[in-house]
Amino acid sequence: MPYVVKQTAQSQNASYQGMSQPSATPYPNAGIYPNLPAMPLPYPSTPLAPIPSASPYPSASPYPSAMPYPSSTPYPSAMPYPSATPYPSGPPSLPYPMAGGMGMPGMPMPYAPLPTSPAPQSIYPSMPTPSAPPPNEPTPEEEPSVGVQELQFTSVKVPENQNMFWMGRKANTTRQRSIQGDDFATLRESCVSNNTLFEDPDFPANNDSLMFSRRPDRYIEWLRPSEIVDDPQFFVEGYSRFDVQQGELGDCWLLAAAANLTQDSKLFFRVIPPDQDFQENYAGIFHFKFWQYGKWVEVVIDDRLPTYNGELIYMHSTEKNEFWSALLEKAYAKLHGSYEALKGGTTCEAMEDFTGGVTEWYDIKDAPPNLFSIMTKAAERGSMMGCSLEPDPHVLEAETREGLIRGHAYSITKVCMLDISTPNRQGKLPMIRMRNPWGNDAEWSGPWSDSSPEWRFIPEHQKEAIGLNFDRDGEFWMSFQDFLNHFDRVEICNLSPDSLTENQEQSSRRKWEMSMFEGEWTSGVTAGGCRNFLETFWHNPQYIISLEDPDEEDDDGKCTVIVALMQKNRRSKRNVGIDCLTIGFAIYHLTDRDMEQKPQGLHFFKYRASVARSPHFINTREVCARFKLPPGHYLIVPSTFDPNEEGEFIIRVFSETMNNMEENDDEVGFGETDDRIAPALPPPTPKDEDDPQRIALKRLFDSVAGSDEEVDWQELKRILDHSMRDVMVGTDGFSKDAVRSMVAMLDKDRSGRLGFDEFEALLTDIAKWRAVFKLYDTRRSGSIDGFHLRGALNSAGYHLNNRLLNALAHRYGSREGKVPFDDFLMCAIKVKTFIEMFRERDTDNSDTAFFNLDDWLERTIYS
Repeated sequence: MPYVVKQTAQSQNASYQGMSQPSATPYPNAGIYPNLPAMPLPYPSTPLAPIPSASPYPSASPYPSAMPYPSSTPYPSAMPYPSATPYPSGPPSLPYPMAGGMGMPGMPMPYAPLPTSPAPQSIYPSMPTPSAPPPNEPTPEEEPSVGVQELQFTSVKVPENQNMFWMGRKANTTRQRSIQGDDFATLRESCVSNNTLFEDPDFPANNDSLMFSRRPDRYIEWLRPSEIVDDPQFFVEGYSRFDVQQGELGDCWLLAAAANLTQDSKLFFRVIPPDQDFQENYAGIFHFKFWQYGKWVEVVIDDRLPTYNGELIYMHSTEKNEFWSALLEKAYAKLHGSYEALKGGTTCEAMEDFTGGVTEWYDIKDAPPNLFSIMTKAAERGSMMGCSLEPDPHVLEAETREGLIRGHAYSITKVCMLDISTPNRQGKLPMIRMRNPWGNDAEWSGPWSDSSPEWRFIPEHQKEAIGLNFDRDGEFWMSFQDFLNHFDRVEICNLSPDSLTENQEQSSRRKWEMSMFEGEWTSGVTAGGCRNFLETFWHNPQYIISLEDPDEEDDDGKCTVIVALMQKNRRSKRNVGIDCLTIGFAIYHLTDRDMEQKPQGLHFFKYRASVARSPHFINTREVCARFKLPPGHYLIVPSTFDPNEEGEFIIRVFSETMNNMEENDDEVGFGETDDRIAPALPPPTPKDEDDPQRIALKRLFDSVAGSDEEVDWQELKRILDHSMRDVMVGTDGFSKDAVRSMVAMLDKDRSGRLGFDEFEALLTDIAKWRAVFKLYDTRRSGSIDGFHLRGALNSAGYHLNNRLLNALAHRYGSREGKVPFDDFLMCAIKVKTFIEMFRERDTDNSDTAFFNLDDWLERTIYS
């Protein structure tokens, strides 16, 4: 099945359909209060003032369609940009050349390149470019990306059966019930005290844990190690890469990562805790730890393993009585739902789950000229590396003439320069050592293979230093040139800083600097789609990365940066039809003036071009790219390709020198009310008892309050349903919850009723919120677009960050991304109530407040 190119808007700045901008069109005139005498009302319904052209929500402004992303394949070889200049020729030229000028590619396609399908015709209107940036924008001399035409963003859709790691992967519904389970020590202690052997209820010893697509073709018996051998051991004489042997399962990618894991004791024992064996406190229970979306999770299993005729059928050790590798595979199978879920995959994802690192892919056929330098630096940092050959479409695991296996994953165990002395040449030769996880004689048979005559040119002391042996164990050496000629892809898992031991840091082993944030795309609020959708793009989460010092060995004074965007929890939801989103990111340069704006708005992206970006938007778990950027401040905007696609994500930034990363988001609190709604706001009510406006308002209050001179929520609802009928389109009036919350907002004595002064204050707030709502409800439909929620609340004087906006959208937004008037009022009421509640206790303006449990529950339950 070929790759499917997702729809790419032909216009670079297409408007997202369904979201128009605030206009000056007023609602039909309607009085706020019913049945009042024919005198000027204290709260008149005034048409809104026209919106100036500089509105933060301008109408569909002209902006040109950008040049298509030049590429001959669905994933161009020169990442993150093609070798050609990424921006239109001629001035102004950008100071941030992409891959063509620095030999630093981004993540190449981890799959065989397949032809792309033509993009369907855009449904979005094209928008011509503005003649000049607004006056407050930096000049092109100050910021070269100003006024430069933005390149079109494109996406690649990987068909499910082509996505290697997902081949046949499904998670069962019970798997997610308890990945971590109860505490390992508690469970083991309970089993020991009861003299029982642990049986895992979440990953039972039956066919469901083996396969999901079919039944096994023979009887599989689950046995404990003590039923397989007489003297089971967790480790036999320690551990090594030779302990990992592949069984019947096609998970060579996992074995390659496990073999790499044995190279570093700290990494190894973080995944495989050493506090377990088959002797002391043995209870048939073991535990392992895997990195999942920014956290280390513990997976508890029992030690019943699938066998046939008394032999392990999956991963095993060369030593018959050693079981750490078999149990590791079982824990990883539980993490993903079944053993069959591990069939077919990429080494990089297993390496990430073992280390918490970030992985880059390189297509060797289009490798950068400094690939060996990149791999050498990776080895110096203790990075895990793997490589593979493209599969033969007609033969499973076909063998090449030189003994390599196609469609097979190998682990890279050493990268170094070897001294060589021949009759014709002396110097250093770049070499690579790798291992076939089969652990047998299926090895490279070309130059520098086992017992190859080339080894006579290497000094004996160097052979000893690299531990050279010619055992038939699956490990072999190749020259780097042969590696380039015979392999198709290399994967490098860059380790996070906490992966280094204190001794490694003191021995000057290089380490990455890492920053990480978690975020969320929420439909209608913070899921703005890619830059093709200009009017919603700026609503996506934004992050600022500050690079201060260039790399130590960089002659151009630039900084190496790896940006990795990973979507969370999609694989575990595939059993309910949820697959990976198509994700990517764009990077923009920020001036000092730009740093004052949080977040960057529509106009910033309208007049700025990105200086770097992910190669494509693609539906894989993670999108990663490497860049060379000058020191400075940069804005990273992660997004889905299309608007309104919901999901959670982690964004990580690795750099060789120190980086500082922060969210570019609004500060929570009160702000100024929008000047555009001033004409619609009621004038201040005079406090004189004989004032006509106050008399009219009191007459209205008395007409519904009765003899107790207070109104409850039912009486208030009767007033509001009548007076707000012009904005409550197609509804039966305000909900009970909304009106009760209005009462609670101003009911200081918690009586459930409002006196006249409280009633007066409430109507003032409602008049303001109504005017704001009219400003943004441009279609007069009784609801506003969710993407306008931030702007509407800002206009009302409330500033919220993305997390709070997401929470409001989940609570009050509709599936279509709309917010009706009464729900908008609820948003405003909740925000105003809780900010005031907090400020009341934050007496020293320290952004901290103290509530005991009783007080907090009383306040929040009533509100």
